[in-house]
Amino acid sequence: MVRDIFEPLKNREDDRKVIIVLGARQVGKSTLLRTLADPKDPDVVWFNGDESDIRERFTHISSTMLRDVIGQHTTVVIDEAQRITDIGITLKLLHDNFPEIKVFVSGSSALELNGSIKEPLTGRKWEYQLFPFSYNEMVKHFGMLQEQRVLEQRLLFGSYPDVVLSEPGKQRETLLQLIDSYLYKDIFALGGINRPTQFEQLLKALAFQIGSEVSYNELGQLTGLDNETVLKYIDLMEQSFLVFRLEAFSRNLRNEIKKSRKVYFHDTGVRNALIGNFSPLAARTDVGALWENYLVSERMKLRSYQRQHGGHYFWRTHTQAELDYVEEYDGQLHAFEFKWNPKKTGNFSRTFLKAYPNASTAFITPKDYHAFLSPAR
Repeated sequence: MVRDIFEPLKNREDDRKVIIVLGARQVGKSTLLRTLADPKDPDVVWFNGDESDIRERFTHISSTMLRDVIGQHTTVVIDEAQRITDIGITLKLLHDNFPEIKVFVSGSSALELNGSIKEPLTGRKWEYQLFPFSYNEMVKHFGMLQEQRVLEQRLLFGSYPDVVLSEPGKQRETLLQLIDSYLYKDIFALGGINRPTQFEQLLKALAFQIGSEVSYNELGQLTGLDNETVLKYIDLMEQSFLVFRLEAFSRNLRNEIKKSRKVYFHDTGVRNALIGNFSPLAARTDVGALWENYLVSERMKLRSYQRQHGGHYFWRTHTQAELDYVEEYDGQLHAFEFKWNPKKTGNFSRTFLKAYPNASTAFITPKDYHAFLSPAR
């Protein structure tokens, strides 16, 4: 399946900056890099940071030693680079001493990789994030009609490549195996989790609260963690591409909620697995929240792949007027309400429209979500 960031990455090859692809395990980073730098190409050399001898070879390496390791290859790929100590310094040496060499790097956790490369690679890198398959990628591969036919499967089992491409009826089994093998691996290895039981309780609590504002204090009471630890653990989840946060939008009104946030999962299948619920949508009480999480996460993929900068928020007032999702870019506000049942679309919040009369507005339902998740919008 062709990934949406393939062409942008391909177009970056000639400027010789280090190209870094970040993302959760099993989203297809290695497969993507193989399309950019074929390991069978004699000009390409691959290194895997999961291998102990590679980690040892690249730790405290000098530019002279780098030349011996690289040889005459013109393209270097370092997969799972977050496992290599001081990888940022190594990449800086590569960039500064061998400007003719193309360098591709993948990392499965922003937590350590970003921390080690931020300063050494300032001005020397292009950084991209790879997600589970996006709606747009699957439409291009399967066709729009087929993809919309399996919308319920996407909401229930998510869009990890192995899950999407598994045999019919095997999505749940494949997803659970993936989670058992990889879900906590990076976080526990890199994040210094001192209370893993409470960490898992917190993750499950967030899974039950998608679509709702979260209180760090309330989450602490549920899990027995103090507010500082709750915030730290959510930061680790976000850095490891499990969840992401939306902040509240506020500009004009006194009674707008200003200091609040929602937490969503990058993949609805992972969310459902955490709460142990793969029931059909017709039998669920959380279908509205699940639909909201799906749309926000897919929209975030689209914005990231299009390199579209600008704010993204939810909106609510103390008098309970609210909107699910607000974007701000090019000096314009775009507000959206997500409704699983098309019959429940009504009027937009008068409070919001009065405060922001120039904002564009739209309801997004299963009948018309294609445009919302497609590059044209």
